Order: sequence, then C-alpha cells, then structure tokens
Amino acid sequence: MAIVGTGASGTLTAVHIARTARSRSTAVDLVLLDPADRWGRGAAFGTPYDEHLLNVPASGMTAFPEEPGHFVDWRVRQAPGAVPEPNAFAPRREYSRYLDEVLTRELAAAGDHVAARHLRSTATGVARSGERWAVGTHDGRQVEVDAVVVATGLPEMGARWAPDALAGSAFFVADPWAPGALEVVRRDRRGPADVLVVGTGLTMVDVVLSLSGPGNRADRRLLAVSRNGRLPRRHLPEPGLAVIPDIDDWPHDLDGILERGRQHLLEVRATTGDWRPAVDGLRFRMAELWARLDEDARHRFLAGTAGAWGVLRHRMPPTSAVLIDALATTGRLQVAAGEVADAEPLPRGGLAVTLADGTRHEVGWVVNCTGPGHDIRRLSNPLLDDLLRDRPGGALGEVTTAGMGFRTTDGRLAGRDRRSAAPVWVLGALRRGELWETTAVPEIRIQARAVATSVLDAVAPLPRRLEDGSLVAGHHPVARPRDPLGLPLSTTAEAAQAFNEGLERVLRLQSGGEDLIRQATELDRDFAVAHAALAMLGHESGASCDVTTSLAAARDAIGRRGDSREASFVDVVGRRVEEPPAQGARALMAHISSYPRDVLAVSAAVPTIAFSGVTDVRQDAWQLVEGLGATYGDHWWYISLLAFTRQDQGRFEEAGLLAESALSCEPSSGHAVHAQTHVLYETGQHDLGRTWLDHWVAASGRAASHRAHFSWHAALHELALGDIEAVRRRYYSQLAPPTVTGVRSLVDSASLLWRWRLCVADWDPAATAAGAGPTFTGEGSVPPVGPILDSLDSSLLERPQTPLIALHAAVALAADGRAHGLAGLQAYCRASDDPRLQTVVAPVTEAFLLMEARDWDGAARLLTEVQPQLDTVGGSAAQREIVEEALLFCLVSSGDTTGTASILDSRIHRRPSPLDRRRRDALQHVAFTSDLA
Repeated sequence: MAIVGTGASGTLTAVHIARTARSRSTAVDLVLLDPADRWGRGAAFGTPYDEHLLNVPASGMTAFPEEPGHFVDWRVRQAPGAVPEPNAFAPRREYSRYLDEVLTRELAAAGDHVAARHLRSTATGVARSGERWAVGTHDGRQVEVDAVVVATGLPEMGARWAPDALAGSAFFVADPWAPGALEVVRRDRRGPADVLVVGTGLTMVDVVLSLSGPGNRADRRLLAVSRNGRLPRRHLPEPGLAVIPDIDDWPHDLDGILERGRQHLLEVRATTGDWRPAVDGLRFRMAELWARLDEDARHRFLAGTAGAWGVLRHRMPPTSAVLIDALATTGRLQVAAGEVADAEPLPRGGLAVTLADGTRHEVGWVVNCTGPGHDIRRLSNPLLDDLLRDRPGGALGEVTTAGMGFRTTDGRLAGRDRRSAAPVWVLGALRRGELWETTAVPEIRIQARAVATSVLDAVAPLPRRLEDGSLVAGHHPVARPRDPLGLPLSTTAEAAQAFNEGLERVLRLQSGGEDLIRQATELDRDFAVAHAALAMLGHESGASCDVTTSLAAARDAIGRRGDSREASFVDVVGRRVEEPPAQGARALMAHISSYPRDVLAVSAAVPTIAFSGVTDVRQDAWQLVEGLGATYGDHWWYISLLAFTRQDQGRFEEAGLLAESALSCEPSSGHAVHAQTHVLYETGQHDLGRTWLDHWVAASGRAASHRAHFSWHAALHELALGDIEAVRRRYYSQLAPPTVTGVRSLVDSASLLWRWRLCVADWDPAATAAGAGPTFTGEGSVPPVGPILDSLDSSLLERPQTPLIALHAAVALAADGRAHGLAGLQAYCRASDDPRLQTVVAPVTEAFLLMEARDWDGAARLLTEVQPQLDTVGGSAAQREIVEEALLFCLVSSGDTTGTASILDSRIHRRPSPLDRRRRDALQHVAFTSDLA
C-alpha cells in the first residue's frame, strides 16, 4: 500500500493501518510518499513557530478517540513535572512531533506484520501495472502497489485573486507556510515597515503573531483585509459541552435549514448563556445537512453563509485572541473589509498597493492568508490532475460540488461510471465537496480508521463464512449478511437488515429495538439469533416479549441453521433464563471470551441503565469493559461504555472527554449521555447538567428508551440547585405514575421523593430542633409515594431479585412509612443466600425501621457501619447516595450537628451544590450559638 502525504491525514491513516494489520495478523508493505523529512509535518503542523497554536483544545487532538487523554499525557511526558492541561491550546509544531512518535510506536508494535519505508518523493500519478497499480513519482520511479491512499490535503495556497503586478512581485508571499517564507519578512529592515495581510481567518492570526513579536521591526504595522473584514471568534478558556440538535425533522432546503440552525443557536444561547455549544453541536450534523442539499443550494451556501459559519466554527485560541486585541488596541493591527485592486513596485523595495475602495498603502510585503484553493481542478497538482484526467475506461476520479474534492464511496474514489474501480482512497480536505466538515483532526482521525479498515478489507480481506459454516477466502462472492460489528448472521438479507436496525437501537438505548428484531423473526422463522435476542431482552431488560416462546423458537431454529457462535449465543440465553444467576453469568462470560464482538452478549454482561450485568462488583465490571478495548477500538458504543466506567472510577475528566467523543460519532448514544450526566453531577455542574440534559432529551434523545432515568438525573440536578418547584414540575410531568411504572418508578421516582423529603421537606423541622436556622421555608410538601407503590408488582417489594432493587424497595417502603413491609423485606434479605442482601441491604432496612421508630442514634450507627460496603449492591454513586442522605437526616435529627456538618463539608469539597451549601450554612448558627454560650 502507498500513502501519499504524511501530514496529519496520512500519518493517522498509517497509524490505523499498522494497528489493524497487527490485529488481523495481516502482512502489509507500507510505502509513505512525501518530500518532508519526517512524518506529521504537513502544512498545518509543519510550522517552526511556537506562537502558532492548535485551534482545538489538547483534549480534542488525541489520535485515538478511545484514549481521549493520549495527547494530553504525551505533552506531560515531554515536560516532567508538568500538570495535564486538557483545555490548553498547544503549539502546532508540538502536535507534529506527537504524530511522528505515535506512528513510530505503532510501527514498532506491529513488528513483522508491517514493513514501512518513507520515500521522500512527490507522487505524480496512478496507473495500472499489469494486475496491480503503480504510483509514479517526480523522479521517475514507479512504486507498485495494491492500494493507494491520497492524503495530501489541499497542497497549494490559493492566490488567483492577486493581480498580475502583485503575483509576480518578489515582495509577495504567496504561501506563508513555505519553508523560510516568513523569516524573510521578519529579517527585512530596508523597505517600508508595514505589511499587508490578505485574508482575516486563522492563517492571518498566525502570520500576524509571527510578524509582530520579538525579532520583528518595532515600527511595523499590519493591515489585514478580506471581503468582509471579519475576524474568527474566540474559544472560551474552558469549552462548554456541545449541544447536538436532532435534525430528523429539519427541512431539506437551504433556507429552511438555515432558519432551524439560527433557532438552534438562539435557543442554546438563551439556556446556556453562550452560542459556542450550539455551533460545536451543529458541527457534528453538518455532513448530514450538507447531504440534503442539491448542487444549487450548496453553491448558494458557499457564496453566502459559508463565510459567517467559518467565523463561528473556526475560532482563535484565547491567548491568541488576547494578543490580537492588544495589537489592535495599540494601533499595530488594523482589520478592514477590502480587496486588492492593483500593486506597483516602490523604488526602495516593497509595494504600493491600491485597494478596491481607492486607498493606497505603501507596504514592505504582502502576505497571502486567504487559505488554500478549494477547487482541486485549479491547483496544478500533478497527482490530482492525473486522477481526474480522461483515460480508457474513464477518469479514476470525479469532482464534487465546486470542485471541492472527489466523489467517493465511503472514501474510495468513484469514477464517472460511479463504480469504485480503482483501489484509490482519499480523506480529509479532499472530501470537502461531499462532507463539508472534514478538515479538522476530530473528523480526520475517524476517517483514517475507516479508510484503514476499508483498504484492508479490499486488498487483504479476512476469511468469510458461508451459510453451511465453512470458511472460504475473503474474496469469495457468496457469504452471509453480517451484524453491525461484522459477525455473520444465518438469515436472509431482509431479516438481517431489520435485525441490525433493531440491534443499533438497543445499542443507542432507543425504544423500538425489540419490535424490529421481532420483525426479523417474522421475515425468517429460522433466524435463531433474533429469537434468542428477543428472549435475552425480555429476561435481562424487561422488554415486551414472551421469553419462553422466543427461547423455544431459538433452540428449534439453531438445530436447522447456524454456526458455532450463534449456537453458543442461543445456549447462553437459555442458561441465563433457566439456571441460577451465577451459572448463567459464567456461561455468558465464557461466550464473550470466545466471541468478544458479540455486542448483544457484551451489552447484557455490563451493568448499565438497560441491563443489570453479570456482576455487581464494580472492579469486575471495569475489568470486563477495559478488556474489550482491543476488540472494539474507537467504536462509539464501546467508547460510551468506557466513559461510564471511567466516571464510576472517579476519572471524571477522562469520562467526559470519552462521552463527547462518542456523541460526536453517534449523537443518540444513551450510554454516552448517561456517562456525561454522571460526570456533571459528580463534579457539581448542576445548572449546566440539567440544561444540557434537557437539550439532549428534547433533540437527539427523543427516542430514548429510558427517558425516566434521564428525567431522574435532571431532577437530581434541580434538587442540588435547590430549585424545588422545578423538581415538582418534573416529577408530575415526567416521573409520576402512570407515566413511569415498574422497576423504573421504584428505582427513580420513589427514591427521588424520599430524597426530596429528607433533604428539604423534613429537613427544617429536624435542623431547627437541633438549633439550626430554617433553610427551606415555604417549599411545600412532597408528593405522596403511595401511588407509586400501589402500581408495582408486589414481588418487587417483597422478593427483589438484585441487591440494588432490594435497596430501592427499602427506600420506597420507608418513604411511605410502611414498617410492616420493611420488616418483611428485612426478613427476606436475612434469609437470602446472597451475602450482599444479608450484610448490606438487611442492615439498611433495619436502620429505616429505626428511623420510623425515631431511634435516630441507632439508625445513624447502622448506616455509618454499612457505608464502606454499600458499593457492592451495584448501581451508581448517585443512586447509592440516598443512604448517605438518610444518614445525614438521622444525624441532624439526633442533634449531632457536628457529624452532619462534617459530612456536608466533605461532600461540598467533592461536589459543590447550592442545596448542601444552604444546609451547611444553617448549621453555622448552631456553632455560633455554642461559641457564645
């Protein structure tokens, strides 16, 4: 394989080819073609100047989405003793070193699987060479290959705007990124001091900083002009969370899309106080919106709105913005709307430039900062020209909108016959015409992995399995359909399509997944995996289906058709349904060990909103998820699960970055949203948390299958803020029966009401009796818990099947004052074979009985003793926190304000909230009175 270009796109593609080849045990001879002396030094990152900064925070520049701290950690290793700075805007040349080291490491790790060589040459064309292909170079070489990846970016600055008198002048810098180009300007002391910069985007920012800092003439002034005279907006020092809109019901015409986009920006600014989260969220939808537009609409966008979008989308680092402001304030930089009309040489060097408005400016230099030309037909690049030239059978490539890149099929060139004949792939800026947003590292790294996989699938495909289970060569023309993770399915194409759509809904935590899987069984009665999937969803997550009937159908079907993986899955589902939980869990884990890409099996094994998982031991769940990293890589679903694991480990910053990465790929990922919501709660970002979550639920989460749990999370944020009326509105509109029933109403709705009562409604009487001042005067009463309990199946309260449900059964019974029910639950827990029910839930239940009897000291003692073991019942820290709330209430009711204050102080330090601060401040009155006494 040949990769043409070793900037960011080419280097990242090589990284993922090396990784994928190693994982497949595929031998690859990799040739990297680029005149540069090292990898990673394309136009974007080859600058020698430290003042040229990335315009994405370091946390967004990782080479691997599943490792969001990778670049941040690398920077720390370069400067021992430094602290991680995920929001820092690092020097661009630093990033080139990072890419170089990443590729060097991956090639070393690939060992004998990948032989790589760097040819410092320029590619000029691609042509057939017998049964293979050859890449020609400027020095006459022909490199024979099976596949070519063109990753050159846009290899030439666009300067066609320049009048002939300017374009031919020695004082015109057509490409500021050419080696040494800016150094000539910096050293010049003979001609006029001033410099005219044409273009006012991010390139201008870099050039101005280079030509105004140390080493430049002190009398230099810079004039920057563009057609609109608009500067890029600036990043915030700490970026907010992207708010991704749901665009399913957006129109397909340009005016309608622009209007909905404007509404999105206004709504997000009104609720979050800033427009940037709206732009960042819209960015992830731009490719979909772009695909809706016809050619005329795209051209209208380019001629009109594209410039305004670029100003908002491509922003300055905060430190760069401060320097630009200072230069403008002192008069050293002037930014204006204008176009160059003419230029003439000055006798002492430099140029007299006339602008379109008639003004004349004598400058030492004119620097082109308009950016690269976007029409690949006009770049005079021999390789791109060769791909577009007519040849027998038609050109290898065809341009898309306004010549802004090639038409492709998922990155592979589609010629004029619309068939992907040539094994040539492109990525990054060369796909701008069909994607629009495709030039930044967050997009390029995803494309690089996809291209690596596509190239290897095309030229060195893995063996495939036929319907009878036999393996054939990867190029065999007949093979079974596959699921979203690439596993073969023994069914028809139609049934597979319905199954895959349903499975993807399950992965996104969207409703309707089981309906589509049921449809697959109707399309093919012998589709064993679909029958078994229905049985698993019914047994594990309470989906609406007849578990017994589905399991019987799966066993019957697998006897007629299916491979060893499918037979194992059917067997495991049967064991989960019919055998004791421990035996079923062992069978499920053994299946995953053999078939780690069986995503439905993995889903059932990991504790999430939807599934209880195979273990309530947090470390075992962590180990399960982390052990799947090599299997799933940067798949959005896996990154979402990893994000939840990281927040459970208290690694909140990393968890948040993982969740953002997953949502950028799949905005509907409920698992990623769940992880991000926990991050915001545990770090005390309550106002942002409820606003961001409400945006998601109303937009990308409209089809979420666990909306009640997300509503519970939003209510927790509101309770932490002390916004009790908001909690009341949310409960009655989103959490009260009959809107929410079953396990969800027990775990979410009932626990919310008791937490509300302990923290607010009953807090003032207890705290006032202990000598504290009132805190929640006039907040009103808590809605009754009785209707929730009356709607539940009695078995949930009397014979709960998991420790987490048992804990919440105790909470619900205590909230309604049902001492008899608590006593029965306590007896059930003590008689259980599950040690967690015996040693954790039973003491908590006893403590709740003591609270009912107003034995506050006894209850506090039991709750204190059980705290260290509480995490063994499973669930999240936010769910288990209800026990700490009960402890706080017992302590303040017993008059132990010192103990109460100590817990509140610890919590405020860990996770500040207005509610806890109000309660803690009220206790100051007790301490003050005690000091007076």
